[in-house]
Amino acid sequence: MSATTSATTPDLAEPDRADRQDRASGAPRRMIHPLWVRLQHWINAVAMIVMIMSGWRIYNASPLFGFSFPNAITMGGWLGGALLWHFAAMWVLAINGLIYLILGILTGRFRRKLLPISASGVIGDARAALTGRLAHDDLSKYNQVQKLLYTGVILAGIIVVLSGASIWKPVQFQWLTAVFGGYDIARYVHFAAMAAIVGFLVVHVLLAVLVPKSLRAMIVGK
Repeated sequence: MSATTSATTPDLAEPDRADRQDRASGAPRRMIHPLWVRLQHWINAVAMIVMIMSGWRIYNASPLFGFSFPNAITMGGWLGGALLWHFAAMWVLAINGLIYLILGILTGRFRRKLLPISASGVIGDARAALTGRLAHDDLSKYNQVQKLLYTGVILAGIIVVLSGASIWKPVQFQWLTAVFGGYDIARYVHFAAMAAIVGFLVVHVLLAVLVPKSLRAMIVGK
């Protein structure tokens, strides 16, 4: 979901000016997300949700903290079933995510969409968002908060896959497990990365509700 940086528009859901101008002139809507981005976005989303829900069931078998997740929001039914779902989604996420990273770099999309990021820009846009003054006039451009969040979730996705591999095969990938400080610490890293992704998903869905045209753009591209 995307938006431009501004602190002058009071309504978060106000239709973007460029879109209104295109419709007034009869011109077709501009392409915001190409097909490959949309396909990989939804594949990654489904794979990540399956991994999270099955991962919660796996966590319940050996909790790290003093709580467990309600069975109603987990997937797999039992530890063995949860592991099957988790590993199946892991391969989908790892392969699709790798393709997404490669295409994002080769096409220059990451450079155009996610850079540059500045602390002052993030603070300014966060303040504007909290006061309802962050405009969404051009969905093809990300504001500074979005750049930070999208960059962060990409890094969290990489960490969750690598830490998961170190937990899955601690002997075969002992060098990777060592990078995370050992098997036990790798579990905490894996949990923290998962929590970061869940937090991102909550914000992401909230923004889609507040700015419905951003969801439309991720479905039809415009």
